[in-house]
Amino acid sequence: MPKKKPAVFLDRDGTICQEVGYLRKIEDLKLIDRSSQAIQKINLHNWLTIIVSNQSGVARGYMDEETVKEINIELVKLLNKHQARIDGIYYCPHHPQGNPPYRMNCSCRKPSPGMILRATKEFNIDLKHSVIMGDKYIDILTAHKLNIPGILILTGYGNKEYQKHKDKWEKSPYYIANNLYEAVEWWFKKVSLEK
Repeated sequence: MPKKKPAVFLDRDGTICQEVGYLRKIEDLKLIDRSSQAIQKINLHNWLTIIVSNQSGVARGYMDEETVKEINIELVKLLNKHQARIDGIYYCPHHPQGNPPYRMNCSCRKPSPGMILRATKEFNIDLKHSVIMGDKYIDILTAHKLNIPGILILTGYGNKEYQKHKDKWEKSPYYIANNLYEAVEWWFKKVSLEK
């Protein structure tokens, strides 16, 4: 069995690529400034880069799963052009108020940890040394459920989420960063100081 590696679990929309409401057209896919360099940095540290993304637009009827997969393929290509590698992508198409067959309370929709637990098994991830980064409070809640650090990114919905929760965090973010690049830089500085 190969040695376990830690992972940086990343939300997709609003963290890596620009938030557009529901990303359903490839032409609307645009990287957030320096997100490719942030992922490059994760790659250079030999950590796994795993995307975990709620895609309730499928359950709501805004897009089908094929569209989500096509956009994910395009995102990987776009990042590859910038020498940035994604190791795995997991998405949840469900929503409790969605359309059948996607209407359900599932174990994969964040803040439930199903996507991360599946990735951990499939990629032999060292979960206790991993981290979650995303622009929504549910990313932080997911991290708390797994007892790992959750970093709130202020791009996408991040600033709105920060303003909404800043005086009454139910579970606090481990760190708050202006963007993914800043979050990754801070995280690996911290990791190297702990060695």
